Amino acid sequence: MRAPETILPLRAEGLGFAANGVAILRDVSLTIEAGDPTLIIGPNGAGKSVLLRLLHGLLAPSAGRIAWAGAAGDPARGQAMVFQRPVLLRRSVLGNALYPLRLAGLARAERARRAREALALVGLDALADRPARRLSGGEQQRLALARAAALHPEVLFLDEPCASLDPAATRAVEEIVATLVRRGTKLVMTTHDLGQARRLAGEVVFLHRGRVLEQAPAGRFFAAPATPEAAAFLRGELVW
Repeated sequence: MRAPETILPLRAEGLGFAANGVAILRDVSLTIEAGDPTLIIGPNGAGKSVLLRLLHGLLAPSAGRIAWAGAAGDPARGQAMVFQRPVLLRRSVLGNALYPLRLAGLARAERARRAREALALVGLDALADRPARRLSGGEQQRLALARAAALHPEVLFLDEPCASLDPAATRAVEEIVATLVRRGTKLVMTTHDLGQARRLAGEVVFLHRGRVLEQAPAGRFFAAPATPEAAAFLRGELVW
């Protein structure tokens, strides 16, 4: 039997990015494998969101390369991204869930099935007909997760998805994310919340001043970080 296609591992080799002459990322090399969630952490300004956008394909690197499954390939195949502040369309909750499925070329019946399943997953099926922009902040983020989940991505990028949410909404998002991980989705996520990183991470990428200083299993990283910068960050010290 033929093995199922996969877009992983994802490799970044010598990755750099500069904007207006300012280097934001420098010589970033890492490999993201299938399996438990990868969380990217580090001080503000370390370049976490930029790195995520480069890996997703929203930005083009100034140096280096990104390769899916060991080859350049199609960077849009099998992956999706949810942002800190989701942009919702001026249509219903269901309409928002259906839209990316239509862009993906799915048949009408399949679009309807997947969209309904995704809304049920995030607890918004009862609000399917409500205008999406009238949802609360937490509901909007759950809808953004539903839109991504409906595509059945192998890899899901999340950029600080709980940064603007209260504890209850954060817990709801984490439960949805945990369900997606159990279903086999590879999660790559940035967060400034160390408690969240401890709860969700299978491995940690520690970014500092635009460089990856550590990539390690979460248990080892939190118990015994290998660099003084990471140790200081975990102690809550300002790391410049």
